[in-house]
Amino acid sequence: MSSPLSTGQRAARIRAIACVTGSAGFFALAAAAVKALEGKVPLSEVVFFRNALALPALLLLAHWTTPGGLRPALRTRHPVRHLERLVGGLIGMYGAFYGYAYLPLATVTALNFTMPLFLTALSVLMLRERVGWKRMAVTLAGFGGVLIMLQPGGAGPLNLGAVAAVLLAAAGWAYAMVSIRRMGEAGEPGITIVLWFAIGAAVVSGVMTVPVWIWPTPWQWLMLSVVGLVSVVAQVLMTAAYRAEDTTLVAPFEYSAILWTTVLGVLLWGEVPDLWDLVGFLVLVGAGLSIWRLEISRASR
Repeated sequence: MSSPLSTGQRAARIRAIACVTGSAGFFALAAAAVKALEGKVPLSEVVFFRNALALPALLLLAHWTTPGGLRPALRTRHPVRHLERLVGGLIGMYGAFYGYAYLPLATVTALNFTMPLFLTALSVLMLRERVGWKRMAVTLAGFGGVLIMLQPGGAGPLNLGAVAAVLLAAAGWAYAMVSIRRMGEAGEPGITIVLWFAIGAAVVSGVMTVPVWIWPTPWQWLMLSVVGLVSVVAQVLMTAAYRAEDTTLVAPFEYSAILWTTVLGVLLWGEVPDLWDLVGFLVLVGAGLSIWRLEISRASR
């Protein structure tokens, strides 16, 4: 029987939950800013500003939190793994940002939560992990939730090209997570992983921006700034939550992002989810939480 929590422990848990919930809210706000651009700014330009504006804050954070300053934080012995993480992360960012322009906010968020399902498949292919029948059944059920969401509802059928882009984004994030897991097992510091992705993403997207560059309007400058700066706040809050408490406590609260994006979608664009959307959301969230519980059970054994 576990011992009762002290007042300090309870307060720490409340702060961690508040941080991860707030992080989900800030990520939702960044997504709303991307959607507000209405696809009128080239994707590469949006991705560039997302990373370039975040980079100074990340460099300062690395300098303050790493013994010896910035140079040790940038030192790595795993350049190939960082390249894999960069490829997966860029696919994830491009696909998600494209989806925000053409799909309801909450729908994109829900489809992004297929990432644990793709991670299950990639863990078998790349990490040679054994996946039991329960986890495989939950994975198939989760993809069933995607099919439910694709049923025509009151708002009309979804843009299938945008849906495919978001699912590809989720697969990209899963590929990036496999690379991060490998680096973590090899002892690579988290700040090093975050820094090299931000640097690489800013450089690659900056080069890709050159042939398609447009000068943003004042409104677009504002939205691009929100995307970059708000994402930094969200990342800091997420990091604080996972450093303060166990993953088993804080991870389920990441699904609050669906609530945040639903509220923003309703208030700003009148995106009221229909019955198929709600059922699909519930199936996807249920599948994600089930995989999370199976992972915890496996880790405890």
